[in-house]
Order: sequence, then C-alpha cells, then structure tokens
Amino acid sequence: MVRIRFHGRGGQGMKTASRIVGSAAVADGRTAQDSPVYGAERRGAPMSAFVRVADAPIFERGFIPSPDVVVVADDTLLDDPSVRPAAGLVPTGVLVIATAHPAEAVRQRTGHPGGIIARDFLTLALSRGTGPAGASTALAAVVSNLLGLSGPALVDALRAELRTAGLTAAALEASLELAAHVRETTDAVRWASPATAAARAPDVRLADVVYVSPEAGTASVTAAPNTPLRRTGSWRVYRPVIELAKCTRCWVCFVRCPDGAIALEADDTPRVDYDVCKGCLICVEECPTGAITKEREVRAWESTEHTR
Repeated sequence: MVRIRFHGRGGQGMKTASRIVGSAAVADGRTAQDSPVYGAERRGAPMSAFVRVADAPIFERGFIPSPDVVVVADDTLLDDPSVRPAAGLVPTGVLVIATAHPAEAVRQRTGHPGGIIARDFLTLALSRGTGPAGASTALAAVVSNLLGLSGPALVDALRAELRTAGLTAAALEASLELAAHVRETTDAVRWASPATAAARAPDVRLADVVYVSPEAGTASVTAAPNTPLRRTGSWRVYRPVIELAKCTRCWVCFVRCPDGAIALEADDTPRVDYDVCKGCLICVEECPTGAITKEREVRAWESTEHTR
C-alpha cells in the first residue's frame, strides 16, 4: 500500500487533487481511499488530505503519520510549525512540492534524504490558462506518475472530479492539457516502493485513545464543594418528563444536563432528580427521539415519579 499525504491551503484545490488521485487509482482497477481534513475550513488556512492506494482491501483509516509520498501545494507551509508537512515522511519516500526554488534548496530546508520533485506548478498552471487551482491538477498528475497509473485513468478522474467543481468545458480541456504536459515534462525520481523499501520512518503516535465513561465529565450538583442541602427544584417554570417507551438509553440527556440532575439507572434508564432540576429544558432540546417533553410546573413541592 502507498500512503500519500497532501498539504495545502484552503482554496488551492488540494482536496480535489487527492480525489483525482484516488479516482484515477480506482479507474485503474486498484483500491483507494481518500479523506480531507479542513481544520479551520477557511480560505488560506492550512488543510490536509490523506490517500491510500493498494491492490487489496484497505483497512486503515484516518491520519497518515508516516507517508510514502508528501505533496505540498505551497512552500510557505514548510515554515509553519503547526503543519510540518515533511514530518514523518519515510526516508525512501518522495516529496512533491510546488515551489520556485530548486530541489536541493528544498532538501536543505527539510532535510529529506529521499526523492524530491520541486517545480513551480503555480506559474505553469497560470501560463496554460487554468488559473491558480490548476496547480492541483498538475500535482495530481505528478502523483499519478509516481504510482504508475495510466494516462486514460487520470483523464477519466480529471473529467469526473473537475466537472463537479463547476469548470467550464474550456477550463476542463485546459486542465487536461496541463496534466498531459506535466506527465511528459516533469522529471521522474527514483524511489523505493513501500513493498521494497528497506526502511520506514517509525509511526508517530499522536495520542493514546482511551475510553472514559461520560460520567467522568458530567456535572454533579451534590458533589463537593456543592452542598447536598441546596435544592433548586423550585426554580422551574416547566419540568422535563421522560417517556420511556420512546427512550433508546442513548445517554444524551445525561451527558448534556449542565447540573447533573439526570442520573442513570443500572439499565441506563435516565432519571430526573426534580429536587435539583432547574427546568432549563436542555434535555428536551437535545433528546434525539423526542422522548423528553415539557409540562408546566405545578407540583414542585411534591414527590412525583420521573417518568410516565
């Protein structure tokens, strides 16, 4: 399996580039997976996308900490400590970057010992009438070459993905011509495929994911330093009422209650403590099944059942 990580800024078309590569791989009969991550999701903000291509089913998901190929649409990202696009790139892998600087300058800046393809794809795209977003088409063409994907597969992927981007017929043809030009004129690099690579960078462990019960983060009005004698149930104008026939025991009301006034029975049945429920009705708004409704409070001093 080849793991590819794309880095760019919002509006530079890197999501489209990743989809083009994935679609081209599928058109060539291979298995592919692509997923973008937007972060702040605004124009100019850093974003990334992940593509996996294999000849067998792909069971990995999510972030690619140790890619075989890194694609960078903007060389200013190299200096962004929150992005670090070259981080984790395997020593035998390839760095593809849109830059006006030569490959050796990129090597000195990143320290990457493997293959580097550095070319001013933005200027090339502008010169061929595709606009700035055409650089993503050029980068996708370079990656398709690295993966050994066929020209017809790339053309099919370009037509499919760029049509959804709303390109005119003339702009689409200009993009197809740009992709063909890039495949013909971009210098190839020698690199070891993941199947034959002698060494891989160690996977970067981002975090240990440990399950913690929602009870650990919920409020409790009766826990110290709160007083168990303080009763706020008389503050209500409306009371929440749970209809257990509709309740799916999803825990949403329990987690969302800001005062911890909803507890769970042994079978996950929610129970409202009306002595401390203030009647904010957040549980009514959050309940996904409509099992919690409200009724006018007229019995605040009585001991009543919590369900009906």
